[in-house]
Amino acid sequence: MRLNFTKMQGLGNDFIVINGLDNSFNVNFINISKLANRHTGIGFDQLLVVESSKRTGIDFKYRIFNADGQEVQQCGNGARCFALFVFKKKLTNKKILNVETLNGDIELTINNDSTVIVNMGKPEFAPSKIPANFDNQHKKYSINDIEIGVVSMGNPHAVIHVDKTENLEIEKIAKDIQNSGHFPEGVNVGFMQINSPSNISLRVYERGVGETQACGTGACAAVVFGVENNLLDNKVRVSLAGGDLDIKYEEGSEVFMTGPAEFVFEGSVEV
Repeated sequence: MRLNFTKMQGLGNDFIVINGLDNSFNVNFINISKLANRHTGIGFDQLLVVESSKRTGIDFKYRIFNADGQEVQQCGNGARCFALFVFKKKLTNKKILNVETLNGDIELTINNDSTVIVNMGKPEFAPSKIPANFDNQHKKYSINDIEIGVVSMGNPHAVIHVDKTENLEIEKIAKDIQNSGHFPEGVNVGFMQINSPSNISLRVYERGVGETQACGTGACAAVVFGVENNLLDNKVRVSLAGGDLDIKYEEGSEVFMTGPAEFVFEGSVEV
């Protein structure tokens, strides 16, 4: 079977997007980790699938699979690519979309400059909802003598405030936290450097992927952690290796992320 796909990227976080609206695509028929291999496959951080939704008022269903094949609840950079894909491919003429995900519904707004605003919903702090194995909810926790914030943006994040992100060996620290036993479904680990109350630098080591050029939900989680701990303003520019995202968050409200998405190429592969 030949699988048609579109390669897209959001700030260097790269994806293949598959149109599954005609129900001809079955994810169980492909080896995602093999396709994700950057030497022998297509190479991507996540695979995104466009499906129809059976619910009234919902435009599409949005499914996300990490490079290791695990289906996950949310991906902010992928959501922006998803929005541009369905609009540019004329699957819809709407510029405001309501999309169903494993973690609930999100709203996507396509701007005239082709940037996309994603309403990521409200962050979740309760350990049982993240999920994280902590007895009580706190603004900060300690794992292996490292102070972290823990928040879910539809997927679990641990945020570490560091002096400098440059020359920081994040893989070992991230894996120690991921393997600590506190996160039964894994966790994305963000390393946040505060440059000013309205700007941070961020590196994210994602579960099932490793360090990526950018992580939209990671950017949201870092800003949420900073706002909740009175370290950041309500509007923050997040500088990642792949570029910048603008995040807006006020305590108790939804998180809004604005950023770009781009088409890279079209292709097909035998599976």
